[in-house]
Amino acid sequence: MYQITPENCSHLRASQFPKMKTSKITNGTASGQGPTHSNSTGQGSPVKKRDAIKRRSKTGVIITQFTEELPDGCSFPDFERKPIALTIQEGKTATFKAIVKGNPKPEVTWKRVKGTMDDPNKFKMIYDKFTDEHALQVIKLTGQEADNYKCYATNDYGEAVCTAGLIVIEIGFKKKSMPQEENEATRKDPTEFRKLLRKRVSKDPEAKEEKVMDEKVWEILLSSDKKDYERICIEYGITDFRGMLKRLNEMKMEREEEQAKFIDALSNLKPIAVNKEGIAEFELDLELKDSNSRIFLYKDGVMIPFNKEMVMKHSLKQTGKKYTFSIKDLLPEDAGLYQVDVEDTTIFSTDLTFKAIPINFICPIKEVKAQEREDALFECVLSHPSASVVWMGKNKPIQSSEKYEITMSEDKLIHRLLVKDVMPVDKGIYAIVAGIRSSSAWLMVESTDDPSTRGKKKARKTTRAGGSGDLIESIAQEQAEKLKHLGFKPEDEGVAEDRAEAGARAGDVTGGVINGMGGQRGLGDGQGEPVGKSDDHSGSGPGKVENGPRQGGTGDAGASGQRIDSGLGSGQDIRGLTDDQNRKNKSAGGLGEPAVHFTSGLSDVHAQKGHAAELVCKLNSDQSEGVWFKDGQTLSSRDGLTISKEGACHDLTISKADESSSGKYRFEAEGCKTEAHVIVEEQDSSGLTDDQNRKNRRAGRGPLTEDTIVEPAVHFTSGLSDVHAQKGHAAELVCKLNSDQSEGVWFKDGEKLSSRDGLTISKEGACHKLTIAKADESSSGKYRFEAEGRKTEAHVIVEDPPVLSKEDIEYFSKPIAVKAGQNAELKMPFEGRPPFKVSWFRDGEELLDDKNVKVEMGPNHSRLLLTKCKRKNGGEIKVKIKNDNGTVEAMTNLVVLDKPSPPQGPVEVLESSPTCIEFKWRPPRDDGGAPVLKYSLERQQVGRNTWTKLGEVPGNTHSFATNQVEHGRKYCFRIQALTAEGASEVLETDEITAGMKAYPSPPAPPKVVSATSKCITLSWSAPHNTGGSRIAGYIVEKRKKGSNIWSRVSDEPIQERKFAVKDIVEGQQFEFRVSAINVSGAGEPSVPSDFIFARDPMKPPGKIQNLKVTDSSYTTLSLSWAKPNEDEGDAAKGYYVEIKSADSLHWRRCNAAPIGLNSYTIKGLKSMGMYFIRVVAANDGGEGEPQELQSHILAMPPPVRPRFLTDASVKSFMVVKAGNTVRANINFESSPIPDVTWLKDGIPVSKRATITNADGMSQLLIPSSERTDTGLYTVTIKNLFGQESFSIEIRVTDEPKPPGPAQLEENVPGTVTVSWVPSPDEKLDSRLHYMVMKRDSIKMSWHTAADHIFNNKFTAVNIMSGRRYFFRVYAKNDMGLSAPSESPAWEICKKKETFSVRMPTYKQNDLRQAPAFIVPLKTHFVPHGYECYMSCAVKGSPKPYVTWYRNNISLNQNANYLVSNVHGVCSMHIMGVSAEDNGEYVVVAENALGRAVCSTRLTVRE
Repeated sequence: MYQITPENCSHLRASQFPKMKTSKITNGTASGQGPTHSNSTGQGSPVKKRDAIKRRSKTGVIITQFTEELPDGCSFPDFERKPIALTIQEGKTATFKAIVKGNPKPEVTWKRVKGTMDDPNKFKMIYDKFTDEHALQVIKLTGQEADNYKCYATNDYGEAVCTAGLIVIEIGFKKKSMPQEENEATRKDPTEFRKLLRKRVSKDPEAKEEKVMDEKVWEILLSSDKKDYERICIEYGITDFRGMLKRLNEMKMEREEEQAKFIDALSNLKPIAVNKEGIAEFELDLELKDSNSRIFLYKDGVMIPFNKEMVMKHSLKQTGKKYTFSIKDLLPEDAGLYQVDVEDTTIFSTDLTFKAIPINFICPIKEVKAQEREDALFECVLSHPSASVVWMGKNKPIQSSEKYEITMSEDKLIHRLLVKDVMPVDKGIYAIVAGIRSSSAWLMVESTDDPSTRGKKKARKTTRAGGSGDLIESIAQEQAEKLKHLGFKPEDEGVAEDRAEAGARAGDVTGGVINGMGGQRGLGDGQGEPVGKSDDHSGSGPGKVENGPRQGGTGDAGASGQRIDSGLGSGQDIRGLTDDQNRKNKSAGGLGEPAVHFTSGLSDVHAQKGHAAELVCKLNSDQSEGVWFKDGQTLSSRDGLTISKEGACHDLTISKADESSSGKYRFEAEGCKTEAHVIVEEQDSSGLTDDQNRKNRRAGRGPLTEDTIVEPAVHFTSGLSDVHAQKGHAAELVCKLNSDQSEGVWFKDGEKLSSRDGLTISKEGACHKLTIAKADESSSGKYRFEAEGRKTEAHVIVEDPPVLSKEDIEYFSKPIAVKAGQNAELKMPFEGRPPFKVSWFRDGEELLDDKNVKVEMGPNHSRLLLTKCKRKNGGEIKVKIKNDNGTVEAMTNLVVLDKPSPPQGPVEVLESSPTCIEFKWRPPRDDGGAPVLKYSLERQQVGRNTWTKLGEVPGNTHSFATNQVEHGRKYCFRIQALTAEGASEVLETDEITAGMKAYPSPPAPPKVVSATSKCITLSWSAPHNTGGSRIAGYIVEKRKKGSNIWSRVSDEPIQERKFAVKDIVEGQQFEFRVSAINVSGAGEPSVPSDFIFARDPMKPPGKIQNLKVTDSSYTTLSLSWAKPNEDEGDAAKGYYVEIKSADSLHWRRCNAAPIGLNSYTIKGLKSMGMYFIRVVAANDGGEGEPQELQSHILAMPPPVRPRFLTDASVKSFMVVKAGNTVRANINFESSPIPDVTWLKDGIPVSKRATITNADGMSQLLIPSSERTDTGLYTVTIKNLFGQESFSIEIRVTDEPKPPGPAQLEENVPGTVTVSWVPSPDEKLDSRLHYMVMKRDSIKMSWHTAADHIFNNKFTAVNIMSGRRYFFRVYAKNDMGLSAPSESPAWEICKKKETFSVRMPTYKQNDLRQAPAFIVPLKTHFVPHGYECYMSCAVKGSPKPYVTWYRNNISLNQNANYLVSNVHGVCSMHIMGVSAEDNGEYVVVAENALGRAVCSTRLTVRE
């Protein structure tokens, strides 16, 4: 079986830019290369003998032959495929490949021209014995490996040498680092830093001039319009615009010279663009000089395969001279430079950027099945980061709310939608839209049918359905690594770096922006404030504006390095509470603030190595404990790490920071959390941290010595955080400085504050606190604390949500019970800030006004009235009161009492003996809201009309037995449930007979639990019909294989449904059956079990050996293998063949039963499908380990290069009469199935033609041909291993129409010129000509005077006077002759007059004249094998001598050409033209007065 890989289907080449450092990027493997044309010459190693002979086998290969004569069968080395020049991107692997020949087999070595190859980890020489291919791999390229590499092939008779260059493309512009000596000098003496700066400044201009533009930029410029030059220069940072234009013009001229070798015209270049369907396309109009020229497509220099249909990822569509390249299923790795080459010349280049590639779904959202009142999670992974996604639910946009929680990961690859507390109404399709792509899935809600919960509200579940857990995280991480490797950069990253630099340059700011990240500071109203637009802020971290009201973003450090807004985790509100905690608070009546929240969160800390670092946060309660985490790991106090608590402040201190101290720290307390980063920085010799040096360098200044460094005296270690307080409760703002000696000032909305009634300002060490004793609406506003030029601020937001009193909640929550048909009334008073929205719910469904439901609303209360209640009206009643500041809920249960439903049947008969009948039933489905007190039972004997009361049983008993029966009688029973609300309807049983024999049904066949040589353990299930009485036991019987006798295995009935049979003989096979016993006796035995061997368990067989593919086709694969090794297990009894397609994750078994042969043919495969195959050996001990083929298999025959199967029946020329059917059948062989293309005169055939392709045959069919179908038809077959073309000339014509009337004229005595009107078909048929026939009055028969006349005149000679002549003119083509066009009779009469001679006197005239052509030669286009007739007319006196020439060679004496000159009409006749007759023909007429020349050209069509 042949396996297709990129190595055996690629054809690559290398061409270099003139005067460029780097050349065209080519395939890094150089696999599949055919012979290339290069001007490089190789240098061989020293010649071994003095009489060595040097020769060249092909371009770039030098062969040194050591001996003049070679023995028979021996040869010197040579390259069948030589290594080619490569241009590879830095960091990748370059592979040179070569195939050599020679006898004896040459030894191959590799060498560098300017370096060594001693490092085995860098250079690897590989030989593939299957392909006879030698390879040199250069791993993880750097600029040092750029060199010329030589390949030497040596044997006893000679040596062959070939050289290939390797060019390494560096990624971006690398900055040269400071020499080591300068670094050491700077460390020793910081004052040397100024000299070093001067030295560098002087070199900057030179460095700028030496910057080399990337080859990719030149390729883009060469294929772009002039109007795009400025945009490209700005995008790639090109500043020398004039120099670029000068160099670009030179390169364009050189490129056009190269392109002129292969193309005639190139126009309408359209750069790559992505259409609405997400397919990238670029176009160009191209006219090739040779239609067989090969076209290649490269991406970043690596050749990529393509076809002419949208089957592969890359495709080419040709319409006339227009070529359209398409790329479908775009992914980030498809970004790069695309080049179109004709042979080895670049024609067009265009760049596909990351920004142009639409977002795709690496992992789409999947269907979620959730239980009612459970949370459902949808999640997906995008192909590249994006925050602009929209979630849809039931065709409506979804935003974050109490019902929906929308989150995304930090890298913006993972997006999640959490649907909380799902109900049946939430069932539907949910979708996520990202750009032009979307992904959708169903949410299925399953309701539980537990009767105990019917009519009641189901409990809220804490479980979550959906989600892939760590799997989706690993997928996103792999995608992020892939994007990082591809060089993907988010669009806002550059903006963030600029903002970071701007923050560092601020005059009085030292904190800057943490980690160089810009952003927006989240404000209380949910709006972000841009950096730099507020005088109060000089920098802030990446802000994130939430959709909900009054939620700020997560900010890192501001101007002073403190966190302005505390970070909030997923599902938390701005007080640090989770949604679940908020719901609990609301359901409790919304009394007071949440139990725990942060009044001051953590802030990022920058610490110097070896110094202390401290993280501090504060809760609103000093009774709460918390846990510290670092990078997800729990922390505890140990050496160097101290965790402490002072009141509500929680402190983590690192006594001596080092590299291991850096990381992400998190503090959690009772469900709320805050986190920050600790960044440990190195100190340079001047004592400055890396961050301080970076800021000084950006500001253009910096201390040169340590004593000039001035650290800020005061900075915040913990900043203010926004506080949400309820009206009437306390509110507290706390911040902490690094010094307890500093004093500060508090401000509110720009006004200075001081302690007064209800407002307390205090200071405890370094902590500064502002306390509002009882918050009201006037307390809301922006608060700021300033100390020695440093400041921090936050908002206080006073809320007045709806409030329910404890007494009202306790009274409302008590269950309410009403009888069916009565009314129920519920009332709830409340307080708070209007307006209010009050909603009533029953079991989660909102109640609206209707016939039996009425909702009343007062200024401070709401009432629900339910009239004529029924059982279905009961359930959980909830009232929800909402205003702008919050929501509060209260719940109660409404119970509607009614009669119970009847007990549930059918009744199960437990015993039916002659003296007793016992049966049982199930309790009522609905007890009416009251427990069942007892059941009343009655009996009726069949045939009688009276019912006899038997008695009552308690409500928790569901069975009854009576002995008041007679043998053989039939009875019916009635059962009725009794509650405090009344009696239910009765449940009546079927007829039950007392004492009739009823045997049990057969049990199921026994199953073997275990089997050894001494014991076989069986198990079985009870019979489905017990016969109306209890099962007393079972009888187990055995039978030996080959015997007809069943024997019991035990004397007593077996009580259990499991038994160990020990009365067996080792090595024998047994079968077993079971029968059940009740009061009536033993029932029918069961179906016997399968035969079981009494032997110890077998071991499963081992792996099969030598699995291989013996034959293949497009639908079948034939396999063979050897038996497993007996040392690995017991012998195999059969084999299973399993197959898995490339797009499936599951193995499919081809044979249901094991096969005994060591070969198998898999049928029904998909043509060209990719499959994985394995074989499993099996025996009685089980199945062994599967043996899988080493690689995938393609369903196709062995590879065959396309080849036409032509014979004498296949014609290259066809003549078809117009209106008839044109049918051309072409047979070929090729594997895999080739792409078949038909062209007519170089363009696709018209839609009138039908192309039919079958296995090994292609047919062109034109049902009703027309003259316009004439042309040269070319069929091309192409697969991965080559292509072939075959041409057929088809001429569609018809019998010609006759020419117009013929006229006769005498121009020269003794001749007559016949002229006629052309046939109407002359313009439609290039091969149409004329034939003239003549007869006279003496000879009455017609004979041909001239044929193959391509003009409309003919001159007949030897016309005699006294005779009458008649002419006929015929139009003639490949189909035959037309009707004749008759001429009038022509006659020259003889006049007999008296002969007299009168000698006139006249002046003698000179009639001599130089030769001149009256009728010139005509250009001829003649098909191969046809006749050609050339003629012209010449005059002159004396008669000129005429000579014919072809290519300056005289033809007058050539026997292949018939030359004649009759009365000035010169003609030449070629019987059958061939390709050798192509050329220029010249007729030269000469006499004594001069010379005349006339020429023409003959073109022979193939």
